[in-house]
Amino acid sequence: MKILVIGSGGREHALAWKLAQSPRVKTVFVAPGNGGTAGAAHLENLALSEIERLADFCVAEDVHLTVVGPEAPLAAGVVDHFRERRLRIFGPTRAAAQLESSKAYAKEFMQRHGIPTAQHRTFTDPAQAHAYIAERNCALVVKADGLAAGKGVVVASTPEEAHAAVDDMLERNTYGVQHGEAGARVVIEDFLEGEEASFIVLVDGTRVLPLASSQDHKRLRDGDQGPNTGGMGAYSPAPVVTPEVHARVMREIIMPTVQGMAADGHPYTGFLYAGLMIDRQGHARTLEFNCRLGDPETQPILMRLKSDLVHVLDAAIDGKLDTLELQWDRRTALAVVMAAPGYPEAPRLGGAIDGLPAPAEDLQVFHAGTRLDGDVLRTAGGRVLAVTALGDSLRMAQQRAYSGVRQIRFEGMQFRQDIGWRALDKAQGRPKTPQGAQGDPGR
Repeated sequence: MKILVIGSGGREHALAWKLAQSPRVKTVFVAPGNGGTAGAAHLENLALSEIERLADFCVAEDVHLTVVGPEAPLAAGVVDHFRERRLRIFGPTRAAAQLESSKAYAKEFMQRHGIPTAQHRTFTDPAQAHAYIAERNCALVVKADGLAAGKGVVVASTPEEAHAAVDDMLERNTYGVQHGEAGARVVIEDFLEGEEASFIVLVDGTRVLPLASSQDHKRLRDGDQGPNTGGMGAYSPAPVVTPEVHARVMREIIMPTVQGMAADGHPYTGFLYAGLMIDRQGHARTLEFNCRLGDPETQPILMRLKSDLVHVLDAAIDGKLDTLELQWDRRTALAVVMAAPGYPEAPRLGGAIDGLPAPAEDLQVFHAGTRLDGDVLRTAGGRVLAVTALGDSLRMAQQRAYSGVRQIRFEGMQFRQDIGWRALDKAQGRPKTPQGAQGDPGR
């Protein structure tokens, strides 16, 4: 059979890599793909992006299944269009994808259905937003409504920083100019302390199948310092998601979300990602929802998945998730993201990439921002590669991943040298400082 993956990042490379392992699959098309998917066995890039043309291609090539990677096609209604043409596709409808495409919608939904989250208010009027900041007089997080490509979240430790963020988003409409509707409204919420984790599940409309837990690193530099990014590394499983926390999240967040979407007339199918803040007592609150797999969380999660992903997605589309039990590699997986110089503010692209390690059973290099220029692989995006490894312990997975990183060369490359530090500190009994990234819409 033939499969189509929509997207061009590291998440999509990992999806295509995993789907191609199914014995039933002949070719996985990736639209538009990247330099890594261009040269891989059983993968083929497809220079298409328009929804109608993608649907036409699936009809002409008898594509069995389409998987949507990034958020923008979901918000544009790709699932609705494919379903109208009776094409099999895994993802939420445009209405259901509002959980990610509108932070205001998501907050109102959580409040309506009793899903734990930070105290918040939504504003379109700058004066009212400034008055609320003065009234709260505490650390806040200001989020541009809509999809803002990872640049619409400001963690404001002081009222002055919050006021400046509101001016950027509402007065100057910084994100609205660049990202459509983003910035027309802002959500201002209380800053939450604790430890973040990524909780991702598959949903078939009513039933839920959790994936392995994971935790990413959003800040650019070691020790969770520097600006927010789309993610500089991740690992799975995440020790902070204990069995007790897992059960509580399923009971208090995931199932009420799925049931609430159905009650609101928008049954949810697809990957559902809850970004969590977990306090010291093990109570989780929802920072945000994503209607897709996370990036870079996908890379270590799929490295550990032993089940046939095509079989899993078929069951989800057919409403039969209750018939499955996922099989996982007992080992830990860890991914280190290598970024272009100048990322995240102004990445400089076009540099030649050398020294990629050969794929191995315990090591894969997933491409994100790369392109082939003849025989030369070049940087083509802010996050360039995710070197992902398996190990019998987190420390061993970390060492294996960094051994791969050290072989790779491109001018000005950036990467953190401490991916996994929180879990290692937890294992060694050292206290952790709060993460405080408070969500990132651009993963």
